[in-house]
Amino acid sequence: MNPRWLAVPVLVLVSSLAACRSAGNDAKAESSTASTTSANAAGGQKARRAPVGTDPGGVGAGTKLEPRPGHELAAFAGGCFWGTEDTFRQVPGVTATAVGYTGGQTSNPTYEQVSSHKTGHAETVLVEFDPAQVSYEKLLGVFFTSHDPTTMNRQGPDVGSQYRSAVFTFNDAQANAAKAAIANTEKTLGKHVVTQVTAAGPFWKAEEYHQQYDEKTGTHSCPLPSRGT
Repeated sequence: MNPRWLAVPVLVLVSSLAACRSAGNDAKAESSTASTTSANAAGGQKARRAPVGTDPGGVGAGTKLEPRPGHELAAFAGGCFWGTEDTFRQVPGVTATAVGYTGGQTSNPTYEQVSSHKTGHAETVLVEFDPAQVSYEKLLGVFFTSHDPTTMNRQGPDVGSQYRSAVFTFNDAQANAAKAAIANTEKTLGKHVVTQVTAAGPFWKAEEYHQQYDEKTGTHSCPLPSRGT
């Protein structure tokens, strides 16, 4: 990791981000994933969800991505990754998430390099999930309803190729499911969906201040009008 990531004050970095992010800083978090509870219908007691982890596929170790036994990986790009990550962290069955950069040509890029539009990376959320609790198709449904998949290289005020809509797949089954989801979304919206489906390549974990941003700051940043509305 480039040491200057940790040296730059967070407030200075945040002030330079896109308008969507600045506007989201005053919003209150709707919930904290670590304390999410659900009513037990039989006994009327509260059942606490296990905290959602932060190292999907062991990405924090900087090694080849390997999900835990029985788990799978998924990767989605849908604009500002703060809000996209927050959305997936609320989904039961998701066991870990991290934000980062993929789909580009540069190794271990910085946020500033990605924002220059010269590296080709997309802001992406890496998701580890338990398929016994949530299907990949369900995650695709969350993805396509939490951003606008009909706008090219743009989500609301955030413009640039790093904000493109993309699904990075880890096997043929995921690729086929993603293409089917695109066809269904086009039928539902009556619009052309520009979401790219690409085999997953190297995933570079973003700077620490980007990780679980909404949980750290108590904001609920970036989710924009979805499904082309």
